[in-house]
Amino acid sequence: MNNYKKRFPENFLWGGAVAANQCEGAFDVDGKGYSVIDILSFGDNSKKLKTMSSQDVENALQDKEGYFPRRDGIDFYHHYKEDIAMFADLGFKVFRFSIAWTRIFPNGDELQPNEKGLQFYEDVIDECLKYGIVPLITISHFEMPLNLVTEYGGWLNRKLITFYTRYCKVLFERFGHKVKYWLTFNELNLITLSGYMLGGILSDKVDNMIEAQYQAAHHQFVASSLATKIARETNDNILIGAMLGRDEYYPLTCKPEDVMQSIQDSRFELFFSDVQVRGYYPSYSKRYFEEHNIHIKKELGDDEIIRSYTVDFLSFSYYSTSVSAYDREGMETTDGNGVITVKNPHLKASKWGWQIDPIGLRIALNNLYDRYQIPLFVVENGIGMLEEIPDDKYIQDDGRIQYFREHIKQMGEAVKDGVELMGYTPWGCIDLVSSGTSEMEKRYGFIYVDKDNYGNGTLQRYPKKSYYWYKKVIASNGEKLD
Repeated sequence: MNNYKKRFPENFLWGGAVAANQCEGAFDVDGKGYSVIDILSFGDNSKKLKTMSSQDVENALQDKEGYFPRRDGIDFYHHYKEDIAMFADLGFKVFRFSIAWTRIFPNGDELQPNEKGLQFYEDVIDECLKYGIVPLITISHFEMPLNLVTEYGGWLNRKLITFYTRYCKVLFERFGHKVKYWLTFNELNLITLSGYMLGGILSDKVDNMIEAQYQAAHHQFVASSLATKIARETNDNILIGAMLGRDEYYPLTCKPEDVMQSIQDSRFELFFSDVQVRGYYPSYSKRYFEEHNIHIKKELGDDEIIRSYTVDFLSFSYYSTSVSAYDREGMETTDGNGVITVKNPHLKASKWGWQIDPIGLRIALNNLYDRYQIPLFVVENGIGMLEEIPDDKYIQDDGRIQYFREHIKQMGEAVKDGVELMGYTPWGCIDLVSSGTSEMEKRYGFIYVDKDNYGNGTLQRYPKKSYYWYKKVIASNGEKLD
C-alpha cells in the first residue's frame, strides 16, 4: 500500500505576503528615516536600480524625480487593523510582512532604537496573534536606511554588519517570544541585478560593480549568520530562514552547450542559498570569481561564522521560469522576475511578460529539496493584472483564480513527491505598489485597493472574486480548488 503524502499537512501555513516599502506609506511619520527604496519614483526603475548614482540620490532627495508612490503605499500604517481583519476572514494561518529598518533605526547607525517604530510593529504582531495568525517577518526587504549608503557606502562597508546585528538583536529581544519565523534578507541573490537596492552600492563609487556586489553579499552572509546566532541565544524557539528569488532554468535545446548554460545560469542564483544553507562557498564559485576579477576580502573567522550558523529553512519566491541558451543572438526575449530570458514558446505570459509556468513550481520545489533536504516555504507567488473596479465594486478576476489553482495543484504534487513544504504566502495578497515599476495598476491582490498610479483614490478595500475562492482553498487545506 502506498504511504506517500496525499495532501497538504494539517499544520500547513496558508496566508499571504507584503513588504513595508510597498504598502505601509507614512514614510515620514513617527520618526521614520529614508530607505533606499523611498527615493524611487514612478516608472520603470529597472535601469536606475542597476546604475543608481550619488547624483540620482541627490535629485530624488530634492524631489526632482516626480512622484514617489512608495512613500504613500496603500497606507497600511493606518489601515493595518482593517487589513488584518480581512486576512483573518480569509482564514490566514500566516502573514508575511517586513519590518522597515528605518522605523527602528531611522539612520541605521543609532545606538538606541526608535520606540514609536517598535510599538507600531508590536501592535501589528499583536493584531495578527489576536486572530491566530502567525507572523512571518522579513528583517530586511529592500529597506536599508539611505544614510548607510551615503555615509558608509552601503554593504561594502563591514560596519553594516554591526548596524544590522544591532537591529536584529533589538527585534529578537522585543518580539522573539511572539514571533517564531524570521527571514534575514529578501531575495539576496538579486544583489547581482541591483547592487543599489540590495547592497546600497552607488555606481559612481566603484570600479568593478560585479566584485562590489559579491563583496557586499559576503558581508550580508556574515550578518545573516550572526543574526541567526543572536536569535538562537535569545529564544531557542525562533527559526531563521533564507529567502531566494528563484527561477528554474530550462536549456533551450538538448545541445550540450545549452544544457551547460542552464546549469551555470541556475548556479548564478543558487550560489546564495548554497552559502546560507550549506555554510560555505561552493567550489564552482572559484572559477567564476577568477574569470570576473572578483576578490572577496574576508576577515579571520568569517568562514567559521558562516559555517556555524546556517538557516533552519529555505523560503523562496517563484513567479516564472527562464530559458537558457548558449547563443541568444537574434532570439525573442521577455521579462521575468528581475531577469531577461529567451521566450519559451510553450508558455503563456502576463501583460508584463512574465512566463506562467505552474509545473515549474513543482520542478523548483523538487530541485531545491533534493539539493538541500531542509524544509521549504513558498513565500511569494502571484500574477500582476490590470483591473478596474466596476460599479458594483466586485472584480471577477477569474484569470488570477486559474493562476493560483494550477500553482497550488503543482505544490500538492510536490508534497506527494516527498517535498517538506511548510507553507504558502501568495505575493501582494492585497494590492500594493509594484516593486519594479512603482505602479499601482499592476495588481496582485485578493483585495482591491482604490488607488491609481498617481495616488488618487479613496483607499477603500474591496474583496475580489479570488478572495472568496482562496478562502475556500484555505478552509479545505488545499483540497477544494474549483
